[in-house]
Amino acid sequence: MVSPLFAASLFEENAALEIELTGPFWSLVDNKNDRNELPFALSYETFELDLTVRTRGNSRLRICSFPPLRLNFNKADSAGTVFEGQDKLKLVTRCMKDDRYEKDVLEEYAAYRIFSLLTDVSYRVRLVHLTFNDTDGRLKKAYRQSYGFLIEPDDQLLSRVGGSLSELAGVSLRQLDENQAALVYVFQYLIANTDWSFVTAEQDEHCCHNIELINMGTKHYPIPYDFDLAGLVNAAYAKPDPSLKIKKVSKRLYRGFCTDTEVLREALRRITAKEKEILQIITALPLYSEREKERRIEYLMAFFRNAQEEEKMISSFERYCHP
Repeated sequence: MVSPLFAASLFEENAALEIELTGPFWSLVDNKNDRNELPFALSYETFELDLTVRTRGNSRLRICSFPPLRLNFNKADSAGTVFEGQDKLKLVTRCMKDDRYEKDVLEEYAAYRIFSLLTDVSYRVRLVHLTFNDTDGRLKKAYRQSYGFLIEPDDQLLSRVGGSLSELAGVSLRQLDENQAALVYVFQYLIANTDWSFVTAEQDEHCCHNIELINMGTKHYPIPYDFDLAGLVNAAYAKPDPSLKIKKVSKRLYRGFCTDTEVLREALRRITAKEKEILQIITALPLYSEREKERRIEYLMAFFRNAQEEEKMISSFERYCHP
């Protein structure tokens, strides 16, 4: 049996992986709510792998004309390839045909990369450049090539960090690792993401909304995911929760819980210490013009400039924190 640690090698590089997916895309997308697994072939370099593909997701399954996908590999067939040891992989790709939606994907990919810079207790991602060959012959041209990214599966994340998935219906702040939690609070503020909480979503059995809890030792470590509604991405369909009383998702709003001041200060310093590396992630994104990169960098720089007045930013966080 291939260990999850070996399988994780897919996520050890950042270069975009060129892959082709061939199969009945129109049937998949036209019947997206059925979530049926259909036979496909994946090609990269000199390899061709048989696999099955289905749609996935919740809000994006409803919103997107081309929803996120799940790739289901045959482990025996993938031996000796970059996909060796993989079972089921989540694939995020463009939501709709307009070019801005492909850039939304790249910005969400950047959000995952930024959090991984801050802590190993995070989901790793791999950028892919996709060619979709529709055997039904009906997929619109705009969807036939696109950037996307693969998300590290839970079992590989757990093996890498030595933890287990928490299955709590709810979590108290005392159960959380305070350093990881504070890092999540400040990171979500950096990228202007308000679409998360420690409250269990109505349709879910386990805590939380867009936060995975990992049990390590005596504490639970929150790991954020799904950043398409963040201000950094600023997707066309993104709207803030009306209860937050902000008009645009690009408006930063601190939604962290009240915690020890020194813990919060250390989280802020961990992020500001990575300023250059964070901005480099944006600089390295494909497709963007220099002007577009400058706009994204300026958006993040607004945070870093304000963070230079550390006491003022800490005081602001503590003023707006949830008790």
